[in-house]
Amino acid sequence: MVMNRIRSWATALLLALAWPAWSQGLPATVAKELATAGVPASAVGIVVAEPGGRTLLAHNADVAMNPASVMKLITTTAALDLLGPAYTWRTEMHVQGRLDPSGRLEGDLILKGGGDPRFTLENFWMLLRDVRARGVREITGDLVVDRTLFAPPDIDPGAFDGEPTRPYNVGPDAALVNFKAIRLTFVPDAQTRTVRIYAEPPLPELRIVNNLSVSDAPCDGWPEKPESDFATSTLSFNGSFPLACGEKVKHFSILPPIDYLRALFDQLWRGLGGTFSGKVREGTIPPGSKALASLESPTLVEIVRDINKNSNNVMARQLYLGLGAANGAQATPEQSRALIDTWLKSRSLAMPELVIENGAGLSRVERIAPRNLARLLAAAWQSPYGPELASSLPIAGIDGTLKRRFGDGSPVTGRAHLKTGYLETVRAIAGYVHGPDGRTLVVVSLINHANARNAPAVQEAVAAWAYEQASIKRCCGRRQ
Repeated sequence: MVMNRIRSWATALLLALAWPAWSQGLPATVAKELATAGVPASAVGIVVAEPGGRTLLAHNADVAMNPASVMKLITTTAALDLLGPAYTWRTEMHVQGRLDPSGRLEGDLILKGGGDPRFTLENFWMLLRDVRARGVREITGDLVVDRTLFAPPDIDPGAFDGEPTRPYNVGPDAALVNFKAIRLTFVPDAQTRTVRIYAEPPLPELRIVNNLSVSDAPCDGWPEKPESDFATSTLSFNGSFPLACGEKVKHFSILPPIDYLRALFDQLWRGLGGTFSGKVREGTIPPGSKALASLESPTLVEIVRDINKNSNNVMARQLYLGLGAANGAQATPEQSRALIDTWLKSRSLAMPELVIENGAGLSRVERIAPRNLARLLAAAWQSPYGPELASSLPIAGIDGTLKRRFGDGSPVTGRAHLKTGYLETVRAIAGYVHGPDGRTLVVVSLINHANARNAPAVQEAVAAWAYEQASIKRCCGRRQ
């Protein structure tokens, strides 16, 4: 009896303390984490709802907020519906001139970019290998790059966050190869007390200045930002490298698109036994040219998985711009935005507050209301491509951008597919939480505040609360 009274008093006290949060429609666990993070309830938008059913929680649901990379859900969902999961992109090689029996091409080799979001170094090598297999050995003319399928705006790679060498700031390009990225591997040697740096691909146009020394400090916060000189394509690394870090891999982008493509083509082509005496230049496919070889991209469903699992900004921007080129017209951001607006209205999902800049969420101006994002996810879940979208999202505590979130003690680990979003003042999650008996809820949580970086526990509390609701058995519309 006494213990029951103590429990009742304790419960009453907790409810009294949590009342201000509950009065705003927030569960106490979420309110507690907000207070710990120093984020006011006014800076948070949350929706938890049944797909096609009732809303269990709505807080600031109609306030337009910056979703960061969660905006990729708009781009990938639209693409799956408009293009279909089996859609592919094609990169083509054409020849202009005479190809004699000895393999000498007296003319130009033309690369026709098709907007492939994942045209990697390996894919480029395979395409060139096909060109060699079809008899081309020596190219006396130029490599002409036709990138006219896209008409992207000029992008300053350092404008967004002052990190012009980071590959995620690379803009879209119909003939984008290998994300225009260089992979650097840092290998410390304890015996010589030195650090070696290996580049892949090892392009001679890239200059690396290695002033690193090794240290016995713990591996914390390395590497420091390199000095970059775009005029000479130079990356300079200074300071110390902790031996405790072991080998590290970092990616950079510093070469202009044509310079990068020229260096990569020259290296791959010569490695295949070909010769080339011309230059690499932009142009278009001239009349009278002949299609020689082509390479098809992975299917859209594979592209969407790469975009959402790892939050690949470059691929998302390629996909977004490519939506406007699907009918063969030259793609512009305005066309893609108009196409998505029309598509949303056709699916009864009109979003008047929606602001899309690049479709990747790497933006200070993109906006969406939590309720409309939840509506999109609910519609996707009930659509034929719902399983493809859901499976493309990171699994809580298992893979992708959630691999190190939701620890072993969380009930949500392995039971949620959630897209994440991260900017300096933004933290976001959106996706699906699955109950133990197969009940799934749509979850959206957006935080826009200077202290957002302190709030990962808020997002996990929202997902845990949704899991609790999804665990409640229901019969005939009522709790059991």
